[in-house]
Amino acid sequence: MHDSASPACPVPIISERIHTSTPPISFSLRAALTQVSTPDFVEQAASFGRWWHDVETGQLVLSVSAAEMLGVEAGWQPTLESCSRYVLPDDVLMLVSALTTSGTTGMHDECEFRVMNESGGLRWLRLMPLPQTAVKQDVRSGILLETTSSKHAAIRERLSIESTQFLVGTDTLGDAVTKVIQLVCENLGWEWGAYWAVESDQIETQQLACKYFWHDPQYPLSAFTDESCTLRMASGAGLVGQVWQSGEARWIEDLVRNQGFLRYNSAEECRLRSGYVFPVVYVTEDGHRHSPGVLEFYSRLSRQREAQLPHLSATIGALIAQTAQRLEQQETIRQLAQIDGLTELANRTHFYRMLDKKCADTATSDATFGLIFIDLDRFKPVNDAFGHEAGNVVLQEFAQRLSALAPAGSYVGRLGGDEFAILLIPEDAILPLDTLLDVLGQRVLQAARLPFMFENNEITVSASIGISMFPENGMTSPELLRSADAAMYRIKKTGRNALSFFSTSTSHTLAVEQSDVAQRLTMEAQLHQALADNAFFLEYQPIFDSSGQHIHAVEALIRWRRPNGEVVRPDIFIPIAEQSSLIVHIGRWVLRQACNDLAQLHRSGFSGLQMHVNMAASEFTDSDLPNELSAILKASGIHSSHLCLELTEGMVMQQPGRVIPVMRALRQLGVDISLDDFGMGYSSLSRLKNLPISSIKIDRSFVSGLPNQKEDKAIVRTILELGRHMNLRVIAEGVETDAQLAYLRQYGCSLIQGFVLSRPRPIDTLIALYQRV
Repeated sequence: MHDSASPACPVPIISERIHTSTPPISFSLRAALTQVSTPDFVEQAASFGRWWHDVETGQLVLSVSAAEMLGVEAGWQPTLESCSRYVLPDDVLMLVSALTTSGTTGMHDECEFRVMNESGGLRWLRLMPLPQTAVKQDVRSGILLETTSSKHAAIRERLSIESTQFLVGTDTLGDAVTKVIQLVCENLGWEWGAYWAVESDQIETQQLACKYFWHDPQYPLSAFTDESCTLRMASGAGLVGQVWQSGEARWIEDLVRNQGFLRYNSAEECRLRSGYVFPVVYVTEDGHRHSPGVLEFYSRLSRQREAQLPHLSATIGALIAQTAQRLEQQETIRQLAQIDGLTELANRTHFYRMLDKKCADTATSDATFGLIFIDLDRFKPVNDAFGHEAGNVVLQEFAQRLSALAPAGSYVGRLGGDEFAILLIPEDAILPLDTLLDVLGQRVLQAARLPFMFENNEITVSASIGISMFPENGMTSPELLRSADAAMYRIKKTGRNALSFFSTSTSHTLAVEQSDVAQRLTMEAQLHQALADNAFFLEYQPIFDSSGQHIHAVEALIRWRRPNGEVVRPDIFIPIAEQSSLIVHIGRWVLRQACNDLAQLHRSGFSGLQMHVNMAASEFTDSDLPNELSAILKASGIHSSHLCLELTEGMVMQQPGRVIPVMRALRQLGVDISLDDFGMGYSSLSRLKNLPISSIKIDRSFVSGLPNQKEDKAIVRTILELGRHMNLRVIAEGVETDAQLAYLRQYGCSLIQGFVLSRPRPIDTLIALYQRV
């Protein structure tokens, strides 16, 4: 099948029934000639023409419409040869047979043939004879219909169906696109076709590269193929780049003489003459234009713009664009399913899957491999001091260092948080596996010790590494992971910044460690449920003035009651909650409940009473805390001055850059801030005087030594004096004896908290006992 005109007009094959002489028009056709002397508007409107054929003389009479279809003059045609000059050679015999042969019913066979000329290109016509009459057995007549549109539609439908089958069912774009290119070339008569796809270079500049191609094997076209594959087309460069830039298809009628065609030398060598180039583009429902590349087709013939390919290009281009987009989305889904988004390493699930496969593949052989489990040391302080953005920088840079260290054939994964792993698969290694693992492990330790830079700050961490080997330390993924994890935790407990192979001594402690982890995870799950079931409650310990007769404030203390009635101490479950986001959710619950209870206390006669609430480190580094707290105060009807938030001195000193701005915002809101456990941190006086605090609490460890311990007495007196000079209230907590109370009163401590005056009590009990105090 051909798509357009041949280099020269076809020379018809003349049968013995076609006369080469030019006899005068026969009497039988004279009547037909009179009917076609003027245009027939019915024919023009219905897109058909009429013809009459004298079987004896071979002469034809054509109506105006029929003549236009054949590209000849209307009226009398002395021979069949004169009106078939534009019929393709392959179809002439079929046309002659249809005109001259009749069946037993007197009907001639219908015939579909092709014509081609300079103005119309390739077109399909159907010859439909009419029944012969007994009077005019020597003259046969019929109508001529143009079926080009329906033929084009059929070709488009067939190519679309076959292309869709290739593209929809494929998992790789290359195979499907190559088949589509071959399909177009073979069905539409093109000799060479290619798909140029978008790619990015090292500086992220987009350009087009010839990715997939096909050519007719009977023609020597390798020179054109080779040059195409070596080129890169930027936007607007060459014919391909221009089509990609403009989004519009382009014809090129003379490859060799077209100065804008970059491959004219190889085109001339391969005798390629014309081409058609069109964009692969797809517009989504929201109007987004997706253009992943360009298709081009070339021929050794002179092509016509009325050919079928322009009618098909939009459909083919959209199908390929949609397929490219679908495969991109599939790759994105694969990336999300297998790749850690932060470090671009294999994620936990994918790494475990690769480890499972390696264990299964190696189980029946003598091969071996190793697992290196890596945990960064001192990573949490990085997040606390510089923020999660700095932590992410460390994780990303460390992941790049691991990828660079991993030998070929090995896998690197991020298992979560600051945990990484390397699956070391030795390939033709000369050294023993344990030696390879030790060498790689030492390099990883060195990579972790190298400083990381964040906003001109030098951040240093280290790593603890545990190593297990297949099959000595496990035959399955869980066994190897447990062994490597146990070896790593042994390093954590003995100083960090080192590596350890799993050994028999390690396995002795493995059961205990697993039990501890299991208990922690179980309690964490129970805390989640407790929060959902409202199983927490608050008790309040009064803070008295030095006389012990007037309650200045109360401190909210959280408790947890299990379903069996057991009350769990906060020093047991709070450290576990602090290891996850649970502490933030629990902290917000405490704030809401404490404020609501304070409102009840105020209504019960405790006017002016202040509420103290302890805050975790992760809460005081949250810039949203002031806004959230303002909403809580408004909802409970509590004035901000009646709330005092407590944070430890160590929290401020560890990450002042994040904590102090939040403290200032809270003080502007009117909330008091108390520095808890004062004296246990590392704050200097110069820094302390700039902190936006309203009170300090003497740590109970100093109070417990009163009045006998000389050092504790000196520290307590110094803190009391410091508070007076800095105009800060000083609260002594943990006061449990009359002797301690007397000493504190002697040296002017104005606020006392401890069992000597009151234990923590539920709100109802507190109201009942102290309503008149």
